Order: sequence, then structure tokens, then C-alpha cells
Amino acid sequence: MQPPNDTELAVLATATGQLLLAGRHMLVTAESCTGGWIAKCMTDVAGSSAWFDCGMAAYSYEAKQALLGVRPQTLEQHGAVSRECVVEMVSGALVHSGASIAVAVTGIAGPSGGSDDKPVGTVWIGWKRRGGYARAEVFHFEGDRDAVRRQTVATALRGIAHLLA
Repeated sequence: MQPPNDTELAVLATATGQLLLAGRHMLVTAESCTGGWIAKCMTDVAGSSAWFDCGMAAYSYEAKQALLGVRPQTLEQHGAVSRECVVEMVSGALVHSGASIAVAVTGIAGPSGGSDDKPVGTVWIGWKRRGGYARAEVFHFEGDRDAVRRQTVATALRGIAHLLA
């Protein structure tokens, strides 16, 4: 399966924005392996200020702790690429923003950095509504760094639409 191209990502972002607008929601993103790509896709859509609050690209452990409130113990015990970390990231994004919907991503895009238990392409994505419970899922994407990141962005956007359905 081919990773989504720029046009496909733009279509997903536009559709997601329409759902956010219809529900009067504001979105916050907390991104590690995508480095702000979800926020970029969303803000490429004209009128996104009506439904996009902010995006945080928290790549390092220190940034995850400072910007999103990820606990040092979580990172020490489970690592950044874990269910526990993405749940704290998505929850922290809501705490540190005015948004009502959050998405967070953390993973190993490659080409290096993988291990036997967390190979390259392992990505955790979390979604949460303010006042609700976080939903987190692990994905194992294939391809090079760009392909893994594109698939992560697309899956994150589809998950927002699912959350709002």
C-alpha cells in the first residue's frame, strides 16, 4: 500500500476541519515523530483558525515533560514510544491549550532507532476529547521515514474524524 500523497493529506485535513467546525471544536496536536506535520496539514486549510488552536512538536524527553507534562517516570519505565507516553501527551496537550480535541503521536520513523520490541515503523497515536478518556492505538507502518510519517499523519486525521463521528 502506498503512503498518502500531499493531495490525499490535504483532502483528509479539509474533511477533518469541516467536522471540527461543525462540532464547534478546537484541535491541539502533540507531535513527536511527525515534527508538526499534522499541524501543518491542518493549518494549510484556509479558515483553519476557526478550529485549530495550536500544535506542539515535542521531540525530546525534556520537551515532552515541559510542554505536555509527561512524567519522567513514564519515560524511564516505558520510553517515549509507548501507550503510557502517548496518553500523557494527548492529555497534557488538552491541559496546556484551549482546545477541546487532541491528537498525539510518538514513534520510530527510522531509518534507525528501532529495536526488536519496537521496530522502525512503530507508532503510538492517541486521541482525546476534553473531559473524556484517551484512546491510544499502536501501528506498525512500513516504508522509509517519509512513508512512516505520511501514514502517521493520515491515520491521526482519520482518528479525529472517528472521534467526532
